[in-house]
Amino acid sequence: MNCFITGTDTGIGKTFVSTALLCALGARGLRTAAMKPVAAGATRDGHHLVNEDAELLRRHATIELPRDLVCPCIYEAPTAPHIAARIEGRAIELDRIVDAYAEIRRRAEVVLVEGIGGWALPLTADAMLSDLVRRLDLPVVLVVGLRLGALNHALLSARAIAADGLELAGWVGNVVDPEYTYGRDTFETLRELIPAPCLGCLPWQAPLDPATIAGHLGPALGLLAGT
Repeated sequence: MNCFITGTDTGIGKTFVSTALLCALGARGLRTAAMKPVAAGATRDGHHLVNEDAELLRRHATIELPRDLVCPCIYEAPTAPHIAARIEGRAIELDRIVDAYAEIRRRAEVVLVEGIGGWALPLTADAMLSDLVRRLDLPVVLVVGLRLGALNHALLSARAIAADGLELAGWVGNVVDPEYTYGRDTFETLRELIPAPCLGCLPWQAPLDPATIAGHLGPALGLLAGT
């Protein structure tokens, strides 16, 4: 199964979860690929813009893909993508993203599409992130950063995904604040209140190693691998 991976906020672990899933799915012998359709805050490498998250996705997939397929809309300014696009005079082209995704689907058995920031994100003057996900026709996996405020962020995100008419296939908890004493209580509350299955819970890890964390994502792997 292909899916769109979003989060309750920026810097919440979407790439960490995505790369862990890619490692585990690849270990099962599946042809995997991922894309970061929109990225802002890129660095310049000669004539090319490079986004760190997109590069991690490329590196952990089993199929080698060119950068312009993995990240078709990339911007240098470290801000919201529609602002970065306006500053740089280059629009976010949804048609280009849809075409890139279609090409990747032809090459891979499982495709993970990672969002940018949280869910309620404008891409153009008349399109939100949800409009892109709808065009890609993908179920959504929500990554929840377990910290103070997670209940509000997660429940609002789950409601917004449903209100936008998209399927919330499940959610993953990710401990982003190891000093937060009530992480387990927060996680259990979310298991009761989010109307979708929990697909795993990732413990705090530093430095991050996607290959060793995949064991905590068994339900997610079963969903994506169709087992």
